Amino acid sequence: MKNEKTYRPMSGYLAVFIELIVLAGVIFSFMILNPVFIATTLTVFIFILIGFTVVNPNESCVLVLFGAYKGTIKHNGFFWVNSFFVRKKISLRARNFDSEPIKVNDKVGNPIMIGLVLVWKVEDTYKAAFEVDQYEHFVVVQSEAALRKLAGIYPYDNFEDHDAEI
Repeated sequence: MKNEKTYRPMSGYLAVFIELIVLAGVIFSFMILNPVFIATTLTVFIFILIGFTVVNPNESCVLVLFGAYKGTIKHNGFFWVNSFFVRKKISLRARNFDSEPIKVNDKVGNPIMIGLVLVWKVEDTYKAAFEVDQYEHFVVVQSEAALRKLAGIYPYDNFEDHDAEI
């Protein structure tokens, strides 16, 4: 089983400076009309331009290179990463889930209506990105299953009969 890895990207501001130097090279190559130099500098310019990424507060960016997980950027800022990385943004904010009341049976078989309000947030971005298909839907399904199980463990209104069987 894999775990989340922290990725340390290059500063985006340093990459902007390099990009400006490459842009000067592109302009110079158009002035001298050298087709090889034009193609090379333009390719490098586009390669650097594609690699810019912004990570907002309470957000992360999962990086994948040709199907291999390379790491997660969890600190916010302006960065440059390899242009071939596939970047997937995952929110790290606390979220609420308010379920509709569902009918379940308690420990002694009494039908009850029960609902829940769940506050949750993503802790491991690797698991959220690769271990489940849609992590938001996964939280909804698992919370309702846990609610059903929890309601079946305890009697609703018969507190003196904890050892009762259905």
